[in-house]
Amino acid sequence: MFWADQIVEDIEKAFPGKKSFIVRDEKTPSGRVHIGSLRGVVIHAIIAQALCEKGYDAKFYYEMNDADPMDGLPSNLSKNFEKFMGRPLKDVPPPDEKGEPNEAAFEKDPTNNFANFYAAEFMEVITNLGFKPIFYKSSDLYKEGKYDSWIDTVLEKPNEIRLAYKEISGSEKREEWNPLQIVCENCGRVGTTTVVSSTGEAGNKKVVYECEPHKVKWAVGCGHKGETTPYKGRGKLPWKVEWAVKWNIWPVDVEGAGKDHSASGGSHDVAEKLCREILGKEPPFYFPYEFFTFGGAKMSSSKGLGASAKEVADTLPPELLRFLMVRTWPHQTIDFDPSGQTMLRLYDRHDESAEAYFGRSKLENISLDDLKRAYHFSQVDPQNVPNRFFPRFSRVAFLLQIPSLIFEEEIKKLKGSELTAEDLKEAQQRKEYAQIWLKKFADENSLFTVQDSLPEKAKDLTADQKDFLHKIADLLESKKWQGEELHGAIHELRKASPLEAKTAFQAIYIALLGKESGPQAGWFLDALDKKFVVTRFRTVS
Repeated sequence: MFWADQIVEDIEKAFPGKKSFIVRDEKTPSGRVHIGSLRGVVIHAIIAQALCEKGYDAKFYYEMNDADPMDGLPSNLSKNFEKFMGRPLKDVPPPDEKGEPNEAAFEKDPTNNFANFYAAEFMEVITNLGFKPIFYKSSDLYKEGKYDSWIDTVLEKPNEIRLAYKEISGSEKREEWNPLQIVCENCGRVGTTTVVSSTGEAGNKKVVYECEPHKVKWAVGCGHKGETTPYKGRGKLPWKVEWAVKWNIWPVDVEGAGKDHSASGGSHDVAEKLCREILGKEPPFYFPYEFFTFGGAKMSSSKGLGASAKEVADTLPPELLRFLMVRTWPHQTIDFDPSGQTMLRLYDRHDESAEAYFGRSKLENISLDDLKRAYHFSQVDPQNVPNRFFPRFSRVAFLLQIPSLIFEEEIKKLKGSELTAEDLKEAQQRKEYAQIWLKKFADENSLFTVQDSLPEKAKDLTADQKDFLHKIADLLESKKWQGEELHGAIHELRKASPLEAKTAFQAIYIALLGKESGPQAGWFLDALDKKFVVTRFRTVS
């Protein structure tokens, strides 16, 4: 069973008879949002989609947590941002084109802030992938008073919350610590404040707080001490308490979390305990998911580590990026690096799923149903999926490196029949992305240039290698070949020669490219002008 179908089945068991669901996820836009954050978006969006397709009313809410403090400086930004550390991200200016704080733009329009600057780019990536979550900002919920009654609840139970932190995570809070922070009335920081006491009845509470100079390593509090009301966005709940409250504002039925939050004694365990014992509510249906790493490294927006979601989205068409995310079960790590052969293999796996979806698969001993579901969920518009020909991405990249070829004609040869409008559209899209791949990510083995004159290295070929090329020239002149057929015939020639396979094929590439490796030989030679190849091989031999 495909993972999304399995999770939906588990949700049905957890909520027998329930007909509508709220699925939720969030991101703190503390810098350019890295590609790893997209995994949570895709998993939650696909679960919501699978629920809807099964007849349920499912809504997907996605929060941009702009009330969190700025607690890290992305490497691409100026150190002049350091003076804003500790402020809510919504109260930090956006960067300008040089990475400096654009204070003038922020003063003119406070919505032109750091959080919105980075959230907008990520939201565009999400919508371009065909997902349509209900976006909202955490600061709006605070301003609208959605947190106010919950703030009253937690301020009534500071001892119980401190005990929950200690029991689950081992974290010990000071006796005067209260589960709330205040935006300092003097310096505007929230990450440096501690509420030390609260008084008053629900709906009319006041809190005493301190803005501590040395509370955290990443920001310096101003030392101000004050008293204020905690409502309408003046107060902010600490992360683990806030998470438990978030589940109850909508309320949320389904919400997973990444591996870093899901460890035993981690933030999710604390939030679950707080939800049940302090708020008196059941937490949502939960599932953990593994990291998405880029070239083996975990990523961080606030530290500027890893490729951004926008950069990767510009490298892959939407369906391929979705496929990259949906084909792997959530409990498995995804490691992606577009360099080398990774991209070529991704396209091949996508095309295998497409062939299964359209009933053309020749694969055996594999679940075609899972391939079909992976392809279905990779579609931006799953209700309108045209049947079409998928030229191998590696072959498209190869064709683009031989300027003398007419691209559309070569694609037609690969298909073996006339191209439909949808075939041409797919081929053109692959051409566009293959050009990006060749320019940015292809390794030396994938790049080649047919040499106009005989390469110097060809003079050092052995007598057996030269004889091998001479026989290939005879082969080419004997009849009209197709790539795969020619490749097989060349292999038979090699078997009849004293040469090892590697040494034999090196001769072909050295004679034509001046390097020891290149594309599949038969296919490569079939794409070149026959007269040119015969002349070159005769010259060498």
